[in-house]
Formats: sequence, structure tokens, C-alpha cells
Amino acid sequence: MRVLAASIAALTYAATSTTSAFTPSHLNGNAIRSQRSIAGSSATAITTLSSASSHDANPAIAELYKRRSRPEYIPGQISDPDYVRIFDTTLRDGEQSPGATLTSNEKLEIAHNLALLGVDIIEAGFPIASPDDFLGVKQIADQVGRKVFDDGYVPVIAGLSRANTKDIERAWDAVKGALRPRVHTFIATSDIHMKSKLNKTPDEVVEIAVKAVTFAK
Repeated sequence: MRVLAASIAALTYAATSTTSAFTPSHLNGNAIRSQRSIAGSSATAITTLSSASSHDANPAIAELYKRRSRPEYIPGQISDPDYVRIFDTTLRDGEQSPGATLTSNEKLEIAHNLALLGVDIIEAGFPIASPDDFLGVKQIADQVGRKVFDDGYVPVIAGLSRANTKDIERAWDAVKGALRPRVHTFIATSDIHMKSKLNKTPDEVVEIAVKAVTFAK
């Protein structure tokens, strides 16, 4: 749960420093400092996110849930130049932190809380990594990814995949139940990786990347 607390703190800091949908436009400096202080307490943050009834108990926390309207979600485009689109990797990259291994149910709980925070894109995992990771991503896509909030917000649920057909198909099978599914495909591009790991030239790597994205689309 340390990863969740760190993510909450980071997201709350972002909320008080930008014009993301998290941020009420009327907050003053004292309220902002108060919210940052609250975010620093993992116990308070986790408890608050776990209990909807506690939103009303603390006005500063309640302010975080008063989301402003956000621009229509169009992949690769943001119509409002002042809007910050939040992409959270807690459930995938964050799990690689020492001691941060999560069960599928724990990932689902965190995903629900990320959605409560209003995170635009939730990278739910690496479906090809294991059967359990696949089921975890699918569970998040089928549940969290299908919830429409009162303000029209729906989280994008993403699955990571390497730039090959098998990975992409597995990722798509995991996230396709979401209202807004997304596949993130990647390939190493550093000189040492291309030469020693992939045994490919830069042009060959570009070709692989183009083919992978074309297939995913």
C-alpha cells in the first residue's frame, strides 16, 4: 500500500499545482497547503479513498472530489491547452518497486481509488506477463473501466505490450471490456539495447514499431 500512498500524494500535488480536472478553481493558498499536508499522510489518504462517507468529514478532502468538467477524451489530442491529462502507472511500473507485489484484488481496489481521484488513464498491467496479471487487468477493465461517473468521466484502461503480435493480442483481450480500452506497445531504442538485446539496426527497430502500432490499430 506504500505505492498507493505515494501515488495519491503525487496526484494530489499535481492537482494543487495545475488546472487538471482535480483542481477546484477557487482554492486559495491555505487550502492548497492543507491538501498537500493531507496527502502526506498515507493512512489518512487511504482511509479516505476507501470510504465514500468520509469525503464529507473533511472539507479539504471533499474539495478534491469536486472535479471540473474536462475536455472530451480524444487519444493524442487535448482541446484545452491548460488541461493536464494524468497517466498513472502505479499498477504496472509501480509494482516493480521492492516489496510492492500486489494481488489482483489489491490492484482492483487501487484502480477503483484512482478512478475516484479522476485519473484519465490507468495502466492496469502487463497482461502477457502471467495469467494472474492478465486476469487482474481484465478485471479492472470490466469493472472500473465500465463505470461512468456523474460528470461523464470514464477512465481509460491500458495494458502494456511489447511490439509483437502475441503481446498485443493478449493486451487487447485483457482491456477490450473497458469503455475506453487502450494498448501501450513499446520497443527498446537505446543503442545498447538495439545492438545487444534486439540485434537490430535503428531502421529495423522503427519498422518493427510501425508494424506493431499498425497491427494494434
